[in-house]
Amino acid sequence: MRESRFMAKWTTGSILFAAGSVLPRLAHAADVKTGPYAWETHFQPAATKVMADITWFGWYTLSIMTAVVLFVTLLIAYVVWRFRERANPVPSRVSHNTLIEVLWTIIPVLILLAIAIPSFRLLYAEYDPTKLYADYNPQTTKFLTVKATGSQWYWSYSYATDQDSKDNGVVDAVNFDSLLVPDSELKTDQLRNLSVDNAMVVPVGTFVRLQVTGADVIHSFAMPPFGVKVDAVPGRLNETYFRAEREGVFYGQCSELCGKDHAFMPIVVQVVSQDQFRHWAGQAATDLPGANKTLAEAVHGGSNEKVAVR
Repeated sequence: MRESRFMAKWTTGSILFAAGSVLPRLAHAADVKTGPYAWETHFQPAATKVMADITWFGWYTLSIMTAVVLFVTLLIAYVVWRFRERANPVPSRVSHNTLIEVLWTIIPVLILLAIAIPSFRLLYAEYDPTKLYADYNPQTTKFLTVKATGSQWYWSYSYATDQDSKDNGVVDAVNFDSLLVPDSELKTDQLRNLSVDNAMVVPVGTFVRLQVTGADVIHSFAMPPFGVKVDAVPGRLNETYFRAEREGVFYGQCSELCGKDHAFMPIVVQVVSQDQFRHWAGQAATDLPGANKTLAEAVHGGSNEKVAVR
């Protein structure tokens, strides 16, 4: 009985400890706008509901794992102390205990179920917006379609001109390459090895259908703040979606080893208002540098960090 009370107190304490370790991180994430940051040790602040769920699930599973590790560690320490040779000169000859055997079978199953249920929900939500967005209607929701093609060692973007994309502001086709800004050309508000000459621009609050492929070898389009990571495989078109919930500049990188300059293949997504996107898309079809400059002036008073002009 005494042991039962001890384990109950420990379990409650371990859960509170795990929750306490999570809350400060979440509070910190809410204070910042975008990443990455120096000495960052956790997820970048979420810019989509999918990434918000991924972040929650990460802390949720960490809390469970922390509780299990602490429970097992303390249990081992208690058994070593309680059944040491000095206190038990005659070893116990108990061969089994039905209750304990039932508990150590049922409890792990319940823990796995507690992890699996939200895990499957998140997995389906990453490919089916109906699982996460209450306002999503597959019959009426209009997607902006953007194709990202990975090449050694840069990304190319093509905006589709289907009816849904036109309704979102892309009247004429927009196609461009996005290359890393060399160190010698970096401006004061740009990030080394992350800033690019032409960012992918999308409107806030809009469902974006992202199609990804490779032109030469396998690459991987990874945008951590969006919870997006899709392999770019030559000869295959992979597809996912995202909906950015706030404006800003978001950084990602190629996440599949693709050759000597793999580390210099960044991804930048600029999320702007829908009106700003429509103006940018209309001008970018014929004058991409001019469109980027106009957008930078509209968004940031001319800052090159938002959309760098090559």
